[in-house]
Amino acid sequence: MAENTEIRNEFSKGWTILLAGVLGVACGASPLPFNVIGFTVEPMIEEFGWSRTQILFPITIFGIIAALLAPFFGSLADKYGVRKVALYSLLAFGLSFAAVALTPTAKVTSTLYLYYALWVVVGVVGIGSTPVTWSRAINLWFYKHRGLALGILLMGTSLAAMVVPKLAVWVIESYGWREMFAVVALLPLIIALPVGYFLFREPKPEERPKAILSDSGNLAGVTLRVALKDYRFWLIWVSVAIIAAAFGGAFINLPTMLSDRGLEAQAAASIMGILGIGIFVGRLVTGALLDRFWQGFVAFPLLCLPALSCYILLGNDITFLSAALAGFLLGFAAGAESDLIAYLTGRYFGMANYGKIYGMLYMPFGIFNSLSPIIYASVRDNTGSYNAILFVAIFAFVIGGGILLLLGRYPENFPEAGTAPTDKPIGVQA
Repeated sequence: MAENTEIRNEFSKGWTILLAGVLGVACGASPLPFNVIGFTVEPMIEEFGWSRTQILFPITIFGIIAALLAPFFGSLADKYGVRKVALYSLLAFGLSFAAVALTPTAKVTSTLYLYYALWVVVGVVGIGSTPVTWSRAINLWFYKHRGLALGILLMGTSLAAMVVPKLAVWVIESYGWREMFAVVALLPLIIALPVGYFLFREPKPEERPKAILSDSGNLAGVTLRVALKDYRFWLIWVSVAIIAAAFGGAFINLPTMLSDRGLEAQAAASIMGILGIGIFVGRLVTGALLDRFWQGFVAFPLLCLPALSCYILLGNDITFLSAALAGFLLGFAAGAESDLIAYLTGRYFGMANYGKIYGMLYMPFGIFNSLSPIIYASVRDNTGSYNAILFVAIFAFVIGGGILLLLGRYPENFPEAGTAPTDKPIGVQA
């Protein structure tokens, strides 16, 4: 009964912020580019004759730039508040994503470079609309049921995965790939931005959970300098990098993998939607489990699931049902990983400098998630098959999840924000 009361208290205060955050994540720069670019491969090969690696390279440009800027945007959110950073970035992302539709039709080398340049702009302005910023506010509203709240917030990416691929395929088949960018850009501009403007904010000091505060009422947590000296920071960093390197390419190239196995574009879009359902379920299950069990007992088994997806995709005779299972498991694990980055940042390092530290831990996710698609595509271009990289990914998923078993128990207390950093070990709790 007491636990149900605590849930009601936290969610009664923060549910409107959570709703706005879900839409902000769903329509932000984290899911939209990754959910549409895979469907531009075939029409762009037909129009320009570019290779798959060339066509998917923009997602690498976007991801690396966004990842390198993540700590900067995180520090802006720490300093000026999430609301300003998230909403301005959401607006800029929508406009820049729509601008990709301006790619020239001329079949010359400069067209490819201009196409890449448009993606550079998307990466520069878009990172503030990702969970790097939105999750800071949720961590400030929730503590007792932070895992569940973060799981709900990050369901936004699963909503995008369920809706956006079908929308993208329909627009491409009806009007063209350029028009697809303009239509999808309406999602942040006419849905997420107005809702965020009216509903999204950080809690006032008196609305913050007491557990994230010091005795004097200020936010508690370590500095980035101290976090960088903590072995747990680097274990998380390496784990995120390995999982992202294996996942990003599998996700982006999944439509092509399925096409190689004889599935039509609409069937592939349906499986991407099932992947989105997997992310949806993974978010909720992971979040709820993190509120009850130590993260290692939750993370390792869940992050091993995409290894099964890779094994299924290695098969020569893939049916719609087996492909759907592979997509669901891949999505389930993706939901678990994104939940973990936000959750572990707050639990192991506190909230005083959450944006900076989360930005640093988001960096390997962005970088390796973005390099992975061109690695997968390069293997396909050079060998005619994805089998070699899928085989490597099986081991990467297991190793990446296993590293989190080494983190140890959660810290029991943190220094107050603004106090001198210390190199002494932080106390732990069972």
